[in-house]
Amino acid sequence: ADYLDNGNNKMAIQQADKLLKKHKDLHCAKVLKAIGLQRTGKQDEAYALAQEVAALEPTDDNSLQALTILYREMHRPELVTKLYEAAVKKVPNSEEYHSHLFMAYARVGEYKKMQQAGMALYKIVPKNPYYFWSVMSLIMQSISAQDENLSKTMFLPLAERMVEKMVKEDKIEAEAEVELYYMILERLEKYKEALDVVRGKLGEKLTSELQSRENKCMAMYKKLHRWPECNALARRLLLKNSDDWQFYITYFDSVFQLIDESWTPPAEEEHSLEGEVHCSIEQAVAFIEERITEESKSSRPLRGPYLAKLELIRRLRRRGCNDEYKLGDPEELMFQYFKKFGDKPCCFTDLKVFVDLLPPSQYTKFIRQLLDVIPLAAAAENEVALPADIKALQQHLCVVQLSRLLGIYHGMEKKQKLAVVRELMLRYRHGLEFGKSCLKTELQFSDYYCLLAVHLLLDLWLEGEEAAVWQCLTLLEEGLAHSPSNAQFKLLLIRIYCRLGAFEPVSELYSSLDAKHIQHDTIGYLLTRYAGSLGHYAAASQSCNFALRFFHSNQKDTSEYIIQAYKYGAFEKIPEFIAFRNRLNSSLHFAQVRTERMLLDLLLEANISTSLEESIKSMSLSPEEDDIPWKDLRDNRDLTVLFSWDPKDRDISEEHRKLSLEEETLWLRIRSLTLRLVSGLPTLGHTIQPKNSEKTAENGVSSKIDTIRTLLQQLEAAVDSGKKFLEQKIQYPVLGPPPTRMAGFFSNGSCQCQTSLFYLVSDIYELDTNGLEDSAEIQERIGNSFKSLVERLTDLFNKCKGDLIEVRDGTLKTHPNLLENLVFFVETISIALWVSSYCDSVLRPFKSNLQKKKKKKKESSVAMPPVFSHFLDYVTELQTLTSNVIDHIKGLEIILTALKLEELSLKDTLLLQEEKKFTKTVQGKVQSSYHHSVQEIGELLKKRLETIKKLKI
Repeated sequence: ADYLDNGNNKMAIQQADKLLKKHKDLHCAKVLKAIGLQRTGKQDEAYALAQEVAALEPTDDNSLQALTILYREMHRPELVTKLYEAAVKKVPNSEEYHSHLFMAYARVGEYKKMQQAGMALYKIVPKNPYYFWSVMSLIMQSISAQDENLSKTMFLPLAERMVEKMVKEDKIEAEAEVELYYMILERLEKYKEALDVVRGKLGEKLTSELQSRENKCMAMYKKLHRWPECNALARRLLLKNSDDWQFYITYFDSVFQLIDESWTPPAEEEHSLEGEVHCSIEQAVAFIEERITEESKSSRPLRGPYLAKLELIRRLRRRGCNDEYKLGDPEELMFQYFKKFGDKPCCFTDLKVFVDLLPPSQYTKFIRQLLDVIPLAAAAENEVALPADIKALQQHLCVVQLSRLLGIYHGMEKKQKLAVVRELMLRYRHGLEFGKSCLKTELQFSDYYCLLAVHLLLDLWLEGEEAAVWQCLTLLEEGLAHSPSNAQFKLLLIRIYCRLGAFEPVSELYSSLDAKHIQHDTIGYLLTRYAGSLGHYAAASQSCNFALRFFHSNQKDTSEYIIQAYKYGAFEKIPEFIAFRNRLNSSLHFAQVRTERMLLDLLLEANISTSLEESIKSMSLSPEEDDIPWKDLRDNRDLTVLFSWDPKDRDISEEHRKLSLEEETLWLRIRSLTLRLVSGLPTLGHTIQPKNSEKTAENGVSSKIDTIRTLLQQLEAAVDSGKKFLEQKIQYPVLGPPPTRMAGFFSNGSCQCQTSLFYLVSDIYELDTNGLEDSAEIQERIGNSFKSLVERLTDLFNKCKGDLIEVRDGTLKTHPNLLENLVFFVETISIALWVSSYCDSVLRPFKSNLQKKKKKKKESSVAMPPVFSHFLDYVTELQTLTSNVIDHIKGLEIILTALKLEELSLKDTLLLQEEKKFTKTVQGKVQSSYHHSVQEIGELLKKRLETIKKLKI
């Protein structure tokens, strides 16, 4: 066992063998040996050995624990349940084995059996947790039941009765048990009863979370629309803590609800269960003013009351009755707020929510007013006034962010924008002085100046200023050198490098972000969208692996979380874990990565290192199966991960999200159908039986071609939807979601090529079933298909021609679309070759039969059917075309190597000396990345060329 723990698996196997020589039947030694075998890649031997022991139904703890570990490593949790079912039968009173059995069921989600196992445990050892494990398993049955009616009429009422029994017998001990009772009542929509539980004696046990009882009461009052109670409770909690924002929202919501219902407090008795109720605007105004007065006496400044006043103004304005209540001018209130909190980084995000209260005509005046109160000092008359300490720097930064948000920078001319960029970078470099003592992991105080400067340059780039994008990269790389942990710099660099078609620097940047866990799903798209499409095949494989490893381990990990939740009685977390798992399983990104990963593997391996058939078999792919949950696809991407200070009309909107999801789904459908069509090729394999119609049906081959034809129709439909979508000509914001590769796929002709290749398969199949006699028409059709395919592939190649990087007016310009077209070309030619090898498998037997006949008849002039010469010409032309592309790529390599970037005169940019070295680095990275892409594409094409040479019949 020690050897196994230290990862020395071979020694472990040897030691186990020694032991087994002495004691032939030592179960535990066998299992430990099996673990060693499993870890050295001998899965089948390990499994056989484990089943040998399991068949003996061991009951010693060591063997059981060791087998559990082994099965978990094999990803076969269902075998653990069988193991403990047998152990429990033999040792029926063991609390330990029963609880292991319960947990084994929990791993595989067998809720009904969990319920039974929980009750069996409770009978042996009447401990409350076991009883409630059983209750929770009922709730899980209700959550997982497809039929909502069943869960409301059977599972939940049964769970409720089980808890009520314990309540009546006064056996409720722990907080978790009360939580569970509340959860059942809430799911049964018995809000009144749930409220009584929380407010009653049982509610006193709810102590672990702050304000747990109050929050639960509030939730029930809202469900019951008991606004007086909502209001009184929120009011009471605000008196305790006037900085708790959620209660301000509830307070306002309830006040206005009560006004709309014309509610009046009863004359004699209490206003409500929770005490005094405010039901008029006057009372609300007075209440907020009191909170502000109170705040001025408190020892630390609180933001809540001031923001609440702005929130109230906003709500009164919406109702069109602000002016009657003299709450003050929003502009003045925001100015006062800035004076109080401007040196806090949160000041900007607080005010951002309320800027729409300002009239646009006041924007410039408002900003000037804020600038006037910041203590800045200029060294000389014409120089920029700089802050003397961090406080003033934060205040100034806040104003700059507000200026961007109010659109003041957007309206400037190019010259003004460049002047602002200069000023911001000057302020950025000056601010670095304050962060000299910062650790590597801390951000510099002035980082946002640099980011804002880059945003301004991005505006210029989008307006057609080519040099601006290089300056963006330069400034970001400089920023990153001073602040190596700044994720915003890294994310923006990733986006810009990808837009320019350079993937190489991105891998390193992304891995330095150190994305953890769920982030592989939320920001993984930044990586997976571009890796393959820019020709970095190795990096693409790796980035897909990162993501897939996370998604696959999520399955296993979630079961562990659920088990821990049972052990510690955190019942309310269990449905959350299940929802989390489902959300990840139906993640759009997961489906995309799975599909692209398989296409990529086929592209790199099929008919190169292994046959297409073997590749498809190893992925267990079949054309009939579709494992993508189309109806439940969840877009878990975080599209706001990049900071943006843009005004609402330029920022990413709900509409953009919807459109992006639609586009991603359409593209995924096209890719998934392409993959399934390719996976159908080997199933059409050549069968040598006589081609009678009855035979064919028996072989099941005819149904295979039907599958392919159905998929082809679906692909046509998906392509049409894709084209319709693109007609809308949608432009996402520059920092919004990246568009898919769909537009390029249609415009460069890959789409038409790939579809006609699959139609060709259908024709070849028909030729195969009908034989060569009387098939002149099909043969001619096939010949024409070959011709038009060569033309289309040549067209596609022409769209890849041109310089990838060119120097224009002293500025570099990259052409990522040419690179993407090249990648599509490689993919399309690969599909063409897979289809050709299918043609080859059909035509070869025909040819050898003809040659046999020829020998028999001893005639020299048996006419060869035209399809053979058509195919031969086609293959020869494919070979010539591929050789030409390889030569073109060699040419590109030579040009890229010869490109002397040093000689670029960066004349019009006012670059400082230190910026120049960063510019050099950036351009070097882009050049090297393109070079790398072209090399990988070239290598792959050479391998494909080898496979073409084998196709000569």
